[in-house]
Amino acid sequence: MLRSVFNIFRIRRGERRGLLAACVMFIMLNALNVAHYWNLLTPLGLKFHNFVKGWHLSGFDPITYSVISDWCIGYNIYRHPLLPYYMWPLSMLNKGLKAVTGMDWAIVLVALLLVFCATYSFLFLWRIHKDVIGVTSREGYVLTVLTFSMAYVMLATMVPDHFVMSLFWLTLTLYVCGLKLKRGSALNMWQTIVLFFMTAGVSLNNGLKVFLAALVTRKYRFFEWRFLLFAVVLPSALIWGSARLTYKEIVWPKEMARKTKTEQVRKAKAEKLRANVADTIKSRDSVAIEQAFQAAVKKQKEKERRRREMSAVVRHTGKPIAKGEFMRWTDATTSRMDVAVESLFGEGIMIHEEYLLGDVLVNRPVIVHYRNWGNYIVEALLVTLFIIGVWCGRRKQFLWTAMSFLLLDLLLHMVLGFGINEVFIMSAHYLYVLPIAMAYLLKALPWRARRRLAALLAAVAIYLVVWNVTLIVEYLYWG
Repeated sequence: MLRSVFNIFRIRRGERRGLLAACVMFIMLNALNVAHYWNLLTPLGLKFHNFVKGWHLSGFDPITYSVISDWCIGYNIYRHPLLPYYMWPLSMLNKGLKAVTGMDWAIVLVALLLVFCATYSFLFLWRIHKDVIGVTSREGYVLTVLTFSMAYVMLATMVPDHFVMSLFWLTLTLYVCGLKLKRGSALNMWQTIVLFFMTAGVSLNNGLKVFLAALVTRKYRFFEWRFLLFAVVLPSALIWGSARLTYKEIVWPKEMARKTKTEQVRKAKAEKLRANVADTIKSRDSVAIEQAFQAAVKKQKEKERRRREMSAVVRHTGKPIAKGEFMRWTDATTSRMDVAVESLFGEGIMIHEEYLLGDVLVNRPVIVHYRNWGNYIVEALLVTLFIIGVWCGRRKQFLWTAMSFLLLDLLLHMVLGFGINEVFIMSAHYLYVLPIAMAYLLKALPWRARRRLAALLAAVAIYLVVWNVTLIVEYLYWG
């Protein structure tokens, strides 16, 4: 077992040059981010709010910085059940570095983690194209570079969020599945358990993709009682139980402390308002003071209600399908067609120039349009090639393993509406499926047409790299 794990991560001789070039690219992207925020985020004594207020890039969260800077749960523990614990070793390393150097190294340690995950994701995707699907080495590089040239896949490799970590585990899952299918086998029990814990630990909904991979590859054997019990039910119960325990023992007490402090502040403001009302009306009549106080409170609540309704969080969020703990996060009213064109495949592939890398929950509209039709032509070309690729590979079990990942995200985001107002930040969870489908199109073409399509895809990849990197640099240094 250990030998097989080592072989997956071992870099072969023929892979070193391409992987080195990819690693250099990811280092440069992270250097752009680290250099920009170096003076702001490396002093000692920074707290959670310093990172949240100090770091901004689209809708991504800098929570990982604060978790590594001064270890805490930080993340929503139900969405990222084990991620705080995965960050603990880096936090301990940062603690030692702070003691020795007198500065906070969180942004550097996160950059190293991102480069590692991005580089191996690049490797796994290249191997998928070459070893699993069977395109040439050069075509594999073209398709893999095309994946990472897409805007929010590229951004995921340089921002302190969880998306490139999810990409690492998802591409590893697909690669393992591809090797299994080529040998006529499928994910076994221990592989499913390990991949589920690591993938779901980073992002719970992505853990479902491991089960989908097991279902597609195992078929009816997925429903064997031993596999269902030990590889599906028990790991799911354990990871959910760990999230509940963490919330009860660590998160809940802190939330109650914050609630108590908030209530104390509210009472102090209410007493101050009552005193101000009494001074204003210049009366000692307790009834008159109370009436004036209640009128002031009502006026203040109405003002807060109007401010809340005018906030981006409310204006840019559609009406939910139903009320409830989870269904309240759904969206039934946001236009799916507009989101598909401008966000799902639009912003996810090419950054919009308008409202450059703005946050939907702060200052960016949900729907932003490109300035020229050239962007839409590139987007339409890639989507069309993807659809044709799906048709060419429609009988390939591996393609449907990858497609099950994409279809799950489409169900969550485009059908139910979870996170639909900023769906593009989830691009690293699904956009890699487009070049995978295109690989089947390449294989189906005659050799001359195949070379021309590979050249076209290479040109598109170069265009996307130039377009997206230019706008990222503009946002960080020229904006």
